[in-house]
Amino acid sequence: MNEAPIAHRDDRREERDAEALAGFVERFAGQLVDAGMPRMPSRVFAALLTSDAGRMTAAELAEALQASPAAISGAVRYLGHVNMVARERDPGTRRDVYLVRPDVWYEMMAGRDQTLRLWTRTLREGERLAGSGTPAADRLADAAEFFDFMRAELDAMLKRWREHREHREHREQRHGDHAV
Repeated sequence: MNEAPIAHRDDRREERDAEALAGFVERFAGQLVDAGMPRMPSRVFAALLTSDAGRMTAAELAEALQASPAAISGAVRYLGHVNMVARERDPGTRRDVYLVRPDVWYEMMAGRDQTLRLWTRTLREGERLAGSGTPAADRLADAAEFFDFMRAELDAMLKRWREHREHREHREQRHGDHAV
């Protein structure tokens, strides 16, 4: 049976089914594709997420995903451009390694604030250009108001996430201090 060890926070080792994990990578990648992300970058991102080391070379990614070096190169270039993956030099070698950026999900959502702000500003301009009281201006105003609302809610959610994470990390540190 294809099994590989997995490390957990408390350093226990468990056996896992590598084939099932590969299936997960493909399922999650498919969901990212459904959300609009290109297929190969989705697969690379999912593979990096599930890597115990949290980092893989292009050759390791190509082997794990049964993909060509050119496909991996394009995927990591895309992922770097959208700030989902970082490239670092493997210490003591000339090889690059790729890793999921710390706080990637938080940063992606925080980046939406700038997009929503830009859309709101543009929609308000369109509202003005469409002429006050026209159906087009009303639609544009409603869209701008929606994005203003989303920005406020997103800011509040991100703040709650930071607080939640700090509380969790504090709890884990306390737990770790007592465990020997």
